[in-house]
Amino acid sequence: MNFAAQISPEALDHLYRQWRSAPESLPADWRAWFAGFELGQETAAPDTGEHDLKQSAVQSLIYRYRDIGHLLAHTDPLSPPPSGHPQLEPAAFGLDDTDLDHPFAPRNFIRPGATLREILAILRKTYCGSIGVEFMHIQNPDERQWLKERMESTGNRATFSLAEKTRILWKLSAAALFEAYLHRRFVGQKRFSLEGGEILLPVLDHLLNRAAATGVTDLILGMPHRGRLNVLANLFGKPFATIFAEFEDNLEYAFVGEGDVKYHKGYSCERETDGGGTIRLTLAANPSHLEAVNPVVEGKCRARQDRYGAAGETRVLPVLLHGDAAFAGQGLVAETLNLSQLEGYRTGGTVHIVVNNQIGFTTGPADARSTRYATDVAKMLAVPIFHVHGEDPEAALHVAELALAYRQEFGRDVIIELIGYRRHGHNEGDEPFFTQPLMYAAIRERQPVHELYADRLAEEGLPAGEFDRMRTAINACLELAASGDEAAVDQGFLDQWQSIARDYTDAPVATALPRETLIELGKIACAIPEGFTPHAKIAKLMEARRAALVEDSGIDWGGGEALAYAGLLHEGTSVRLSGQDCRRGTFNHRHAALVDAASGTTVFPLAGAARDGARFQVYNSLLSEAAVLGFEYGYSLESPFGLTLWEAQFGDFANGAQVIIDQFIASGAAKWDRASGLVLLLPHGFEGQGPEHSSARIERYLQLCARHNLLLANPTTPAQFFHLLRRQVRQSFRRPLVVFTPKGLLRHPRCRSRLADFAEGGFAELFVDGAPPESCRALLLCSGRIYYELLEEMEKGERRELTLVRFEQLYPLNGERLATALRPYADAERIAWVQEEPRNNGAWPHLRPLLTELFGREIDYIGRDEAASPAVGSHKAHQQEQREILEQALRP
Repeated sequence: MNFAAQISPEALDHLYRQWRSAPESLPADWRAWFAGFELGQETAAPDTGEHDLKQSAVQSLIYRYRDIGHLLAHTDPLSPPPSGHPQLEPAAFGLDDTDLDHPFAPRNFIRPGATLREILAILRKTYCGSIGVEFMHIQNPDERQWLKERMESTGNRATFSLAEKTRILWKLSAAALFEAYLHRRFVGQKRFSLEGGEILLPVLDHLLNRAAATGVTDLILGMPHRGRLNVLANLFGKPFATIFAEFEDNLEYAFVGEGDVKYHKGYSCERETDGGGTIRLTLAANPSHLEAVNPVVEGKCRARQDRYGAAGETRVLPVLLHGDAAFAGQGLVAETLNLSQLEGYRTGGTVHIVVNNQIGFTTGPADARSTRYATDVAKMLAVPIFHVHGEDPEAALHVAELALAYRQEFGRDVIIELIGYRRHGHNEGDEPFFTQPLMYAAIRERQPVHELYADRLAEEGLPAGEFDRMRTAINACLELAASGDEAAVDQGFLDQWQSIARDYTDAPVATALPRETLIELGKIACAIPEGFTPHAKIAKLMEARRAALVEDSGIDWGGGEALAYAGLLHEGTSVRLSGQDCRRGTFNHRHAALVDAASGTTVFPLAGAARDGARFQVYNSLLSEAAVLGFEYGYSLESPFGLTLWEAQFGDFANGAQVIIDQFIASGAAKWDRASGLVLLLPHGFEGQGPEHSSARIERYLQLCARHNLLLANPTTPAQFFHLLRRQVRQSFRRPLVVFTPKGLLRHPRCRSRLADFAEGGFAELFVDGAPPESCRALLLCSGRIYYELLEEMEKGERRELTLVRFEQLYPLNGERLATALRPYADAERIAWVQEEPRNNGAWPHLRPLLTELFGREIDYIGRDEAASPAVGSHKAHQQEQREILEQALRP
């Protein structure tokens, strides 16, 4: 056969990879041929002449450079260039010096008829210079070809005018001199300097200008603390005076809530671009949990994209900055990457920039990762990864532009690794020589990158004295800002948040709907489209829900929830719900999406209730809590007038998202003045399902509560749940709502609500049932599902002297209302709090002091003993414990 004529490059690529991964799958002669090339032997291809053998060898050489040429790239400013690699030598393919000036015609190569010498020059310039690129793992041939053409046609370099190069120098100098000024003026204060990674500033500047030119109107950035002050000052234009005031801790520049350290804060602005337009920049606030902001940024972007409509993905660009140690070490990175192409979470591709300091706090790469590159985890997405020398700004800007073009073309993520160093320790008071003496001896000798680039431009025509004038102007600007008497402070709810109140109020909120509207909406929620083939049990369920509405025979939990969503959609309010298996519901109660049993088609009956542009979105999520909850929190930050919900498969599973809960949801308003109306649905209840399927950890959320930062509810009827969800978007303010939703009550025969319960009143924070104060001998206080068990036992024993009080809202509690409702019972012979949770869990530890003060005496506790595990693993043991609780509560 004629190898060169009949085997395409793609086929050759495939055969070679097949030989590398599963050689036994190839015929013996081809195995021998590939083995010969690997060993650099003059092995003839099967049935192939010498000319075709050489042609094929050149094709394989080209493939190898595209595949592993990055191993010869010079990307580390602290190390000399690699000297060579045996698998990239021509001899490894049976080629020698006699072939260098021989012309070849490789397929899919930029220079047809080029000599081997020319081919090698192009390959080495493209793949072995200041840019190392990994892209041959990309499975889509169109993407690979797109990258090949753009890189090999330019040698992976861009051509910049002197004016453009001068702008690069200005940005590098601004970054470096800003850090130097802070170092002099605020001695010993933490700033998490960008020094050693100043190249980031011109990269971001170039990226936003090119993004605006492609139609991007919004760029949302997430980043850790290193370099944040520099980005705020020199990219976002946050006034220097404000930053200096934060260093001086000037309390006269008031802030809302507790505030946060200066290198965690976010910022928003309108930035003018080179093209004369503007782009809206947003930097998301981020705690010290480095990568925790990643899904938050993605959620914010998705919300804006949804608001913009069909062009949203091209208009809103997410950019995430990472440190090398965190990108390799934090599991949330992989979880967020996994959101990339999922229907409910995709954002049209994210530009990731890893600022590689070549060290963590004091930990080097050998102790921080098991991979060659810090970015290797990103290969899971089969997207391009660029490794760039941190002192070659022109190469970095070229890669930024190429990455943006790839993202806009294919709607996929792209990774840029800027390899530099950290000039100081982890913070400016840390001594890096203790643990990395050799590295920091080398760093001490490194000339700053802005000076290196100035020297280079001086040889290329930069006017004499221009660099000095530049430095003088930047320093003068910094000094002027420091001498000012006023500092601007970013305060207030802006844009779509302007009509949202900051302050909490417990004023009643109108949430009821007319009876006729409820029936109409209920029919829509239960409708099965004509020609649709439902599962028999689903058809029966939907018919039962419809009948319960029409006949007013008692609406169950799933029906009440559906009415809440339908009512909001009918009023023009969008609803977004996501979580593991939330379309059906973990406990088979929701069925917000119906799947045709014959065709597999999915329909969403509730979408039929939407009016005025409202959208109903319900997505089964990936098996992640942290990434998905972070995403939905970010979505809620951009959706003050929509209802955004996240449901845990079991309430216990929210443990996997504790960083998001603690650092964003519970404290985001106090630290950063950012409100959220996110709803957490956490199934809770002790039904003998073991330690990880019982407790949503009520005690943890109560511990997080202060100054009306959260709303915590444990509703016990479908109507209560209905009013609670509607209240969340009808109240004047926004606070995250944590709902301890039931499991055992979803089908409980007594957990039903009549139409009147939905058509009248609103959410009740407290219910009092049973004997009035004058005849009450025992007052039993509780919350949640155990109320029904107490009620049944009370009715069974005809205990008319008992009064049951159930707390439907656990936080905030209105002290005056509690006193009005409960103090008349203060003289009861017995007052006790009853709960299913262990004594050190649940609401008891939080409510005990409040109830003691309210009644003026210690009250009894009835429940499980203190425990390290929230529930027993034995169903029989659980039943025994439950019987003992009820017996103790109902004893005469």
